[in-house]
Amino acid sequence: MLKPAAWAAVPGTTPVEKLGRLGIIPGTTADIRKLGTIADNYGVAIWLFFEEDLVRTRTLESVLAEFAGTSEYERPVILVESFLQFTQENDPSFVQTLEEFPLMVEIVQIGQTPSGTGTPAEPYVTCLMPFLDELDTSAEPPQPGLQEVPPTRK
Repeated sequence: MLKPAAWAAVPGTTPVEKLGRLGIIPGTTADIRKLGTIADNYGVAIWLFFEEDLVRTRTLESVLAEFAGTSEYERPVILVESFLQFTQENDPSFVQTLEEFPLMVEIVQIGQTPSGTGTPAEPYVTCLMPFLDELDTSAEPPQPGLQEVPPTRK
């Protein structure tokens, strides 16, 4: 659930601008730990998809509706906080592994949940998890730095 005070403090007027300031830009990759921190600090729903066709061809709402009756850990999509908690509980060395081999996920889309009567729309992010055979454990860790914020459409 969005944390209104923290979210309001992020510069920008749209979710794309605000999340861009936090380094979440569609088409780029981000360290899963950073995504977990953003989800925790700002309350933004960050969804990790395990199936490329779902994240690229379907809406988040339709995927969540399709798998509504499925256990959280059996769906092809999961919130980043749930994923990190599950992996840390099941593999205590996971945190250290991420230090040595950061898990980079592709940021696919920034959107907003449909607002209902009396409820404001909330931002969300969809990301694609890499396949295990795509992980390059010999690559240099990503370098920190700011990325360009996408221009605002008028």
